Amino acid sequence: MIMPGAVARKHWPFAVLLAAGLALRLAAALAYRPALLYIDSVRYLGDDQHGLDPLGYSYLLLRPVLLGRGGLAAVAGLQHALGLAMAACLYALALRHGASRWLAALAAAPVLLDAYQVQAEQMIMPDVLFEALVVAAMTVLLWRPGPGLARLAAGSALLGLSATVRQVGELLVLPLLGYVLAAAPGWRARAARATAAIAVFALPVAGYLALSAVALGDGLRLSNMDDAYLYGRTAYAADCATLRIPVYERPLCPSPATAAALGVDGLATDPGSPLYRYVPPPGVTRGAATAQFDAAVLTQQPLRVALDIAGDATRVFALTRDTSQGDPPVSRWQFQTSYPVYYSVDRTVLGTTATPRVTRPLADALRAYQLHGGFTPGPLLLAFLVSGTGGCLFLRRHRRLALGCILATGLAAAALLGADAYEFSWRYQLPALVTLPLAGALGATAFLRFAVTRRPGSRGTMMRCTITRLNRRSRRSRAASSTPTTGSGSAGTRSSAATGPAERTRS
Repeated sequence: MIMPGAVARKHWPFAVLLAAGLALRLAAALAYRPALLYIDSVRYLGDDQHGLDPLGYSYLLLRPVLLGRGGLAAVAGLQHALGLAMAACLYALALRHGASRWLAALAAAPVLLDAYQVQAEQMIMPDVLFEALVVAAMTVLLWRPGPGLARLAAGSALLGLSATVRQVGELLVLPLLGYVLAAAPGWRARAARATAAIAVFALPVAGYLALSAVALGDGLRLSNMDDAYLYGRTAYAADCATLRIPVYERPLCPSPATAAALGVDGLATDPGSPLYRYVPPPGVTRGAATAQFDAAVLTQQPLRVALDIAGDATRVFALTRDTSQGDPPVSRWQFQTSYPVYYSVDRTVLGTTATPRVTRPLADALRAYQLHGGFTPGPLLLAFLVSGTGGCLFLRRHRRLALGCILATGLAAAALLGADAYEFSWRYQLPALVTLPLAGALGATAFLRFAVTRRPGSRGTMMRCTITRLNRRSRRSRAASSTPTTGSGSAGTRSSAATGPAERTRS
């Protein structure tokens, strides 16, 4: 029986990282009690404000824990446990694909040690559950070679469920299809499995749409903020001087100074935005005018919108965690030395028995750690992306590794670009911590294997030929050592010592 101590010694790099991650989470749980609240936390605690966000987080995790009288501290504790479990899954997946223990530990390090991840786990928000569903889907799909139907159905259902937690999960069907088409043999199998994956992915989404329409009264939709956030992106990118739109839509086009001051987020949510000050003419609704404005920008100036999104998408690879004017402040995702209270969240949300408390020494230590390097540097995430993308090219030589790269890199691209299409926020970059490191580790493993088999003089076959010759020689040696002996022994005696030490060495 293998004892835990022996496992820890064998996998000591990961054990050290796991212990450090556990210490960070214990410090956060003790520093901010019972949990951290954000502006949007009240939506999931009961005031959903007419379906502004999908409520899968509330129904899948938050309310079940609260109904069990666990309280908000238990919710945060469960989210911390999910963070540790995600790290274990990433480490195990990398090992199963042949990565070294050091590479596998590197794949798990960001989710364990990144202070922004730990802060999100302490906060009553859906991001950690979304990450956990993505990691669970990758684990199910990649645990064994080839996507079996049962595992394909389970992975597709988990990814579909993620769309009920964060709406960007809808886009995860695209990398899922890419993985299925690359993994399935033959066009018939590809068509059948792609159809099955889409159907199973759609089941949780359809279930939530039905719940939204029947029970919540919000109609057949996951969220009703699409128009506002799309307006924020298009209005920020638009060149109003050359945009051809009706006169009554002109007030929707912000001046350069207003766009720079409010940013994408402010244009979508700030009461001072032209969107909320706009008065449509008779016979035209504000929603219809906004939709027409969005369509005009997207059709007449698509390159400006695409470049704007691309510029935001590259910011995750920056060396530091900074924000520009008009962005959601990065301070929202940083540990504070006092309990943060926002305009729509006050102490009454926590209840009279859960007065928020801050343990100052621990809060100071967490904040210092976060601000002075306790996060995943952007260049490392870029290296993971390059390695994972390169690993997709080894589909013929190292198929299993390449399939893992296709899935993990695709999920990262869909989750990050899908969020950046609306606005940039450091909160929306968290899925990179559980997708890009695994993709990078698998890609590096594929490259190292290719480099070994293609080293100078090997011609790609020397190692395999050497191993084959050694195996044949070993089998001949075992056969010779078990032949019947004649002489002083019985005729039926077999000897494993028929040759002397020198002869066995030569064989």
